[in-house]
Amino acid sequence: MSNNSPRFKLVNLPKIVDQRGNLTVGEFGRSVPFEAKRYFMVFDVPSVEARGQHAHRECHQFLICVHGRVSVLADDGTNREEFLLDRPDVGLYLPPMVWGVQDQYSADAVLLVIASHYYDDADYIRDYAEFLEIAGTCK
Repeated sequence: MSNNSPRFKLVNLPKIVDQRGNLTVGEFGRSVPFEAKRYFMVFDVPSVEARGQHAHRECHQFLICVHGRVSVLADDGTNREEFLLDRPDVGLYLPPMVWGVQDQYSADAVLLVIASHYYDDADYIRDYAEFLEIAGTCK
């Protein structure tokens, strides 16, 4: 599979190296391809646990592992790819109708998730078979 599916992709964020400390930046509507409504952070995840395991009907997400490392599986019903997030200057864009699973968290991992929508339980598809059915009708 390609490294940059048309439905989900890694985004290299600008990294400014300075003797006083490094900085990375993302701009909403530019490097982060949507306007944000909320964020959340996932941390202290036992290494054997998986998070995510759902898709969104309308919400876009942008994932950045700001510390440590985490593996992310992205699946749009046709393309499936695994990404290792282990740098704060690389983000993974997950548009709506992409099944996402995060696992293999390092003990020190902190995953920042930026979302285009406020939390709405009705936006979640939590059953993979239902996701595949809906994704098939969207193509």
